[in-house]
Amino acid sequence: MDQDNSSADPLFSNITEAPELMEEHWDESTRLAIQVSVSAVLAVVTLATVLSNAFVIATIFLTRKLHTPANFLIGSLAVTDLLVSILVMPVSIVYTVSKTWSLGQIVCDIWLSSDITFCTASILHLCVIALDRYWAITDALEYSKRRTMRRAGLMITVVWVISISISMPPLFWRQAKANEEVMECLVNTDQIFYTLYSTFGAFYVPTVLLVILYGRIYVAARSRIFKTPVSSGKRFTTAQLIKTSAGSSLCSINSSASNQEGHVHLGEGGATVNGGGGGGGSAGSPLFTSSVKVKLADSVLERKRLCAAREKKATKTLGIILGAFIVCWLPFFVCTLVMAVCKDCWFHTVLFDVFTWLGYLNSLINPVIYTVFNDEFKLAFHKLIKLKRCY
Repeated sequence: MDQDNSSADPLFSNITEAPELMEEHWDESTRLAIQVSVSAVLAVVTLATVLSNAFVIATIFLTRKLHTPANFLIGSLAVTDLLVSILVMPVSIVYTVSKTWSLGQIVCDIWLSSDITFCTASILHLCVIALDRYWAITDALEYSKRRTMRRAGLMITVVWVISISISMPPLFWRQAKANEEVMECLVNTDQIFYTLYSTFGAFYVPTVLLVILYGRIYVAARSRIFKTPVSSGKRFTTAQLIKTSAGSSLCSINSSASNQEGHVHLGEGGATVNGGGGGGGSAGSPLFTSSVKVKLADSVLERKRLCAAREKKATKTLGIILGAFIVCWLPFFVCTLVMAVCKDCWFHTVLFDVFTWLGYLNSLINPVIYTVFNDEFKLAFHKLIKLKRCY
């Protein structure tokens, strides 16, 4: 998306002409075969991105169990990636293959603005999802009261405001007029301040934030996993069980154990025993109380094991998302920053196209990660494929 100024430098004239001379030696059939192959590959990537994000959106919309603030953020990320695949990637295919811009300055401005806005919003969505996850694991009891759809909507609004503020400035200093024919559709890198502002705002600052958040989430998750009791034979008093359950932030606070005599409900306030059909007097007997404590302990331990497993898997998923994000976007933003700061540096246009499409690929990877590593999404996704509406 950034302009290559090396062609204007005599020092690099021979370098830039060499690839062109190589291409001139290709016959028309070879050139056409390469263009068709590249177009086909990029079209498949674009179609896969459209379908995967559309399925994530449909899965969340049709599955009531997934109507939570956290999944609302994931759905918003899928919408953003879907916009990238519909409004940005198809035009990029044409431009990448033809190497010439033939759609005019107005379409160029719209496409560049959409590209910067949607790609930045996709990156920033990863930040708010990680931030939501961080608050949920480090301050679960308090944050659960504030974790609402309204709060998620506010976070999404902030993401789009920042993204638009990053994409708008180039429109104010475009070099060509609306009716002027342009051969290239590139962001002017002569504005070094804007390049620094956009690259740091869209990538470098979010990356540092993601690394910090993920590091703290990882430490918190490991701490909770190692604190999880591992011996099902260990017995607790009722007071200890209440404290253990109330202090757990990984799953629901309420736990229950039951037998043929009655039910015991463990909540934040304490444990209550309700007699069953066998008679109310047996609820107060030492034998009944001991049996209830044994079953209650096993129930709490099993719940904490499941919670620890889910926490470990969720943390692993977040790590994969972070790793995929860095691998996809780091080459492009390093290249962009180097070209703006170092005027004597040069990258081949093919290499820059590869870096650009590697960044677009992140919009395909995000929904794949969520559907593969999230059991709830996977189950709902399978039901959606079978045309079963989930409730």
